[in-house]
Amino acid sequence: MKIGILALQGAFIEHEYIFAKLGIKTAEIRLPGHINDIDGLIIPGGESTTLMNLMQSYNLIEPIQDFAHCGRAVWGICAGMICLARKAYNPDRSIMKTLSLMDITVRRNAFGRQVDSFEEPLKISGINNGTFPGVFIRAPFIEKTGSNVDIICKLASGEIVAARQNNLLVTSFHPELTDDTRFHSYFIRMIAGQRGAEPEVTA
Repeated sequence: MKIGILALQGAFIEHEYIFAKLGIKTAEIRLPGHINDIDGLIIPGGESTTLMNLMQSYNLIEPIQDFAHCGRAVWGICAGMICLARKAYNPDRSIMKTLSLMDITVRRNAFGRQVDSFEEPLKISGINNGTFPGVFIRAPFIEKTGSNVDIICKLASGEIVAARQNNLLVTSFHPELTDDTRFHSYFIRMIAGQRGAEPEVTA
């Protein structure tokens, strides 16, 4: 198994460290040809408008859309969640360009600016052994989901912060900024399920 991490901007190296702990190979994705030999793709946190512009500049939008449409697993984290959304709103309610892959509506910077970042223990469907440490940094949340989207986590205050639609996974929070590997293991199991194979996790 090899997992690609979009490495144009944002927190991609942190994901490499966690997958290394789990014994999973990774590849930094910067060009369309890099997508050919990966089993899953992560669109990491960063700045969503910048990510979309860079994907456009490097001709990655259509290859990523094709990758997802073929049923391959894609996980968007924070800015990556915004990029995957069918519709995303800026704070002024203007609509931004996205990959338009997942049937969700997302609000950018929904909890405020960098100084409003916070942590909260989360109960996540599909992840056992207690709560998960949720790290939120200029985080979005999901305002609306389609009928085919499974909500897997909400804050205590009710905002949707993680969801899955078949091969697509999104989180408002940053599992890569913790020492907890359970969410990355969850994504590995998603990929293995799509392939009909057992996950290769070593830790």
